[in-house]
Amino acid sequence: MTKPEHRDIGFTLNGEEIRFSGTGTERLLDVLRYRLGLPGTKEGCGEGECGACTVHLDGVPVNSCLILVGQVRNRRVDTVESVAPEALVELHTSGATQCGACTPGVVMTARFVIDHPGLLERASVRQLMAGNLCRCTGYDGIIEGIAEALRQEETSP
Repeated sequence: MTKPEHRDIGFTLNGEEIRFSGTGTERLLDVLRYRLGLPGTKEGCGEGECGACTVHLDGVPVNSCLILVGQVRNRRVDTVESVAPEALVELHTSGATQCGACTPGVVMTARFVIDHPGLLERASVRQLMAGNLCRCTGYDGIIEGIAEALRQEETSP
């Protein structure tokens, strides 16, 4: 059996061009956490069901546990580390976050919803957040926090 060939893999990560050597067959989640030192993206289920590992790929939320790093070559990846802490303070103050396991995925999905308010013409915040599982909050705090963030976005200059 031959070893997989290592290649130079480059992509934009949180606004910076990066390159590293790899086979392209590692999960994006593992590369982000263990090779690039960004522990904010969490592994929950490893099967694309819980949303804890959600990142943005070219601006769209994806489960990084289902993406091979070779698939992000020459693309843009944004992780929870790219989100300004004050940007989603409503999630924290509304009681939306507790143990922290789901928080990064919730933040990334919420950021997408807040940045694309037109989605709410076709679906509710609750429906848009359905891919993010949380064992602690019961979801009401998450939904209320996003709704408050949306209201603030509407009133900001």
